[in-house]
Amino acid sequence: MLLSVGGKSSASGSSAGARVFCGLWGQACMTNIPTDLLRTLVAVVDLRSYTKAANSLGVTQPAVSAQIKRLQQLIGADLFERGGQGVALTSRGERVVARSRRLLSLNDEIVGLGAASVRTDLMVRIGTSSDFVASVIPAILARFRAQHPDVRFVLRADFHEPLLRQLHAGDIDVLVGLSLTRPPDARHAEPQEMLWTRGGVAFEIDAGRPIPLVSCGEPCTYHRHAVKTLRGAGLEYEQVFIGAGMQSINNAVASGLGTTVCSRRRASVLDLTEWVDGPLPKPAPLHSAVYVREGGSRDVYEQLADQIAAVIHGPYEVQARVYAASGGPRAASSAA
Repeated sequence: MLLSVGGKSSASGSSAGARVFCGLWGQACMTNIPTDLLRTLVAVVDLRSYTKAANSLGVTQPAVSAQIKRLQQLIGADLFERGGQGVALTSRGERVVARSRRLLSLNDEIVGLGAASVRTDLMVRIGTSSDFVASVIPAILARFRAQHPDVRFVLRADFHEPLLRQLHAGDIDVLVGLSLTRPPDARHAEPQEMLWTRGGVAFEIDAGRPIPLVSCGEPCTYHRHAVKTLRGAGLEYEQVFIGAGMQSINNAVASGLGTTVCSRRRASVLDLTEWVDGPLPKPAPLHSAVYVREGGSRDVYEQLADQIAAVIHGPYEVQARVYAASGGPRAASSAA
């Protein structure tokens, strides 16, 4: 499939490989852009690296650079900021990427009409707001790839709200996260019992001081839920520790720095200590949800979402086995 871009008629303005069609009676020429160039562009943006995009696409880094250069020549504009650090899109580049995703999604749907199984060369982009979930997802992906060996994956970790915006914009295909309310548009959603945890040593709170809170800070869903619960009970809190992810939060609580809110599932799998006799109010449930974006290879996204939900919403012991097999979080990056 080719993307058509209107332009002026010019015998020397077309690049090799582009097909230029000029209409009769002075109509504007249409330059058709091969979708492999658009797929290269999206890979560079998603992976934030020319080298990683090349590895993902099975080509050399110079080939990726050449394709991006050719695409910019066909469009007639720079897509990336010059001299910037990393991969930064221009405003026009952002618009081209957004339209490229839609075109590639339509291309993939058309190709899928003639295939009985998952098409080849499909990259699924997964976002999660929990490094606890992120630690078990690779084992799920390994099983999925054993069934569909041509599918590849990109896993992103961020806070829930930015990931939800990316899902609606078509920038990720599957989202696994926690919501304060039951999401009506999720493919799978299950309430999760929440509790307060403490360190293994005796932990007491001075009645004259605020509750020592350990969390990832704003806009972490766990943090917001803890603050809402404490304020609802008229209790003051003090943010004594802001961590970078699950591992640092668990270590801070285990060291006696303070308390935090987490799900019973997480506490069970990680063998955390519930603060049963503490003076704090019981937190309301949060909702664990798995979302699938509209369009694209939706049948593939749904199959993967179902397998993820079977683990993270299944029996605790199933998730515990997957977590143990993964070796736990070696590099925590974010939390819900």
